[in-house]
Amino acid sequence: MEKKASSSQKMGTMKEGKLLFSMAMPMIIAMLVQSLYNVVDSIFVAQISENALTAVSLAFPIQVLMIAVSVGLGVGINAILAKRLGAGDGKKASSVAMNGIFLIFLGYLLFLAFGLFGAKAFFQMQKGIPQDIRDGGTVYIQICTVFSFGLFFQVVFERLLQATGRTMDSLITQGTGAIINIILDPILIFGWFGFPKMGIAGAAVATVIGQTVACIIALFMNIYRNKEIEFSFRKHPLSWAMMKIILVISIPSIAMQALGTVMCLGMNSILLAFTPTATAVFGIYFKVQSVAFMPVFGLNNAMVPIVAYNYGAKQHDRMVKTIKLSMIGTVSMMLVGTLVIQLIPDQIMMLFDATPEMMKIGVPALRILSIGFGVAGVCIMMSGVFQALGNAGYSLIASFIRQIIVLLPAAKLLSMTGSVENVWWSIPMSELTSLVVCGFFYWRIYKNKIKVKTL
Repeated sequence: MEKKASSSQKMGTMKEGKLLFSMAMPMIIAMLVQSLYNVVDSIFVAQISENALTAVSLAFPIQVLMIAVSVGLGVGINAILAKRLGAGDGKKASSVAMNGIFLIFLGYLLFLAFGLFGAKAFFQMQKGIPQDIRDGGTVYIQICTVFSFGLFFQVVFERLLQATGRTMDSLITQGTGAIINIILDPILIFGWFGFPKMGIAGAAVATVIGQTVACIIALFMNIYRNKEIEFSFRKHPLSWAMMKIILVISIPSIAMQALGTVMCLGMNSILLAFTPTATAVFGIYFKVQSVAFMPVFGLNNAMVPIVAYNYGAKQHDRMVKTIKLSMIGTVSMMLVGTLVIQLIPDQIMMLFDATPEMMKIGVPALRILSIGFGVAGVCIMMSGVFQALGNAGYSLIASFIRQIIVLLPAAKLLSMTGSVENVWWSIPMSELTSLVVCGFFYWRIYKNKIKVKTL
């Protein structure tokens, strides 16, 4: 029995640096693999045509929203579950897990309905785009939403593994799904080995197949290896009170990430006024950004349960050291990402079969947009601390100010200069604003929770 409990107990006993490294590395690798398959997805789609790449870019806001709901619920489940385990309450931890799984199912139903009844209308409302872009984007997003159960349940099962310290199991599930996606992309897009040539629809099918396989593996990992959690709706029935506790943490996180959908829609509208190519470049930026940012999100995902566990266990010093180490790691990784993009933006654009017009817009865009990477990384880590300590509302406020109050108005004003290059500066400007806001909230939470040793 002692051996079974050791996976979660190590968060309160193992040396902080070793613990953070052991939990973060599998997550960082897994999320890098995931981000790379998103990039590979776009690379193959770009080989169809620039319009196909633009269609995927215009569909991206809905994908952001799906990730926002699934990951946001996962954050709430993860933080509360780790806190219950830190307090030694295994029964409540299992109740959190079962109620979280039900909430994830409800989240999937929302996007199933959108895929069936709203996808076509979503593209029809976007003006100024050719019909082939509209048709391709509609098919792509319909497949991704209707069959998104793999994404939703993959996320929740992986978060349960992470909350109990089984990050290597999480790596196996994410990595397997990503590799399957990468293999299937060219086969289904271009019709290799006797398969039908599906074009942009093939990219979507490859994505959902990879997600579904990863979901199945994560489910079996939890059932047969995750002994801290008892998977039984009979023993741990649905409880609206428990769901409310999860949603208190999850809703701000969902809303914070969902703001990215509003931002993407707003930026796409502004950029389409210049040329659809600018929208394609914006889509490329998000793929490149994901490669740079995913290691930070992996580190953040490792930090959140450690901080939440030690907060629940009232181990102040371990909590503080974990936060410091996470900040140092974040800044280091972001500096590397910024340097790479500053040095070789043209080679990065060529990965996506960039036309001369795309190169002209994309090279300066990547250089400008990467300036704010370091600042953004620090804000991500601060937001993780807010969520781990039960103050997810701070993250929501900071994101709202950054993306809605500052970024979109700044982008609109800069677009009036008639230069698309000026529009890109709105993103670094918004990152600096976010740093100021997050810094203020971090000072408050440090004074009230982190600095106080008797929690």
